[in-house]
Amino acid sequence: MKVLAEIPPRSSSDLNTGALRRRDLEAFGGLLEELRGARSVLVTGLAPGRRQAAVGLAAAAAAAGTRTALLECDLVEPGLADALGLANAPGLHEYLRGSADSDSILKPVVLAGPGSTAATEPLVCVVAGRPTSDGPRLFASDAFAQALSGLCAAYDLLVVDGPGLDQWSSLTLVMAHADMTIACLGRADSRRQLSVPVAGIVIQG
Repeated sequence: MKVLAEIPPRSSSDLNTGALRRRDLEAFGGLLEELRGARSVLVTGLAPGRRQAAVGLAAAAAAAGTRTALLECDLVEPGLADALGLANAPGLHEYLRGSADSDSILKPVVLAGPGSTAATEPLVCVVAGRPTSDGPRLFASDAFAQALSGLCAAYDLLVVDGPGLDQWSSLTLVMAHADMTIACLGRADSRRQLSVPVAGIVIQG
């Protein structure tokens, strides 16, 4: 399986501030080159590394001047809001159920740190919202397809965080809408057999 990049682990404080270190920029910059041409990239794998990789990839793209959106699709165990210090709801879950509109779920995050100097716009995030086990039904809906289509039309790059490898039904439905899927794994798990096809893996640690 192709290794697309090796990235350093990120601390919770790095995520909370949206801080982007120069070594993050170098690692994720190389990954962005590997993903060139994809308008939507799904990051699956094992939490918390999967989420950290999705945040780092989206932040690096935004820091490079790319209009970027980050969408959390782990509806079972959402954690992006807490990681970035955002409100947990409304989010994707509420939007797909029709109880929130698109404007209310778009949350800008201003990047900080020495690696963010080229950023011209905030990174726009859509968190998962309140936890639910109803992901397969929601991801199969027309509303989800329209949401992804709208985000891809509005932004140059859409990075999708999750679902994880253990949420096979939800993962395969979300994969159908992504240009490319990559898996983030720890070094000890990098040789494991994956249940879904991916373009390559990112090793963290």
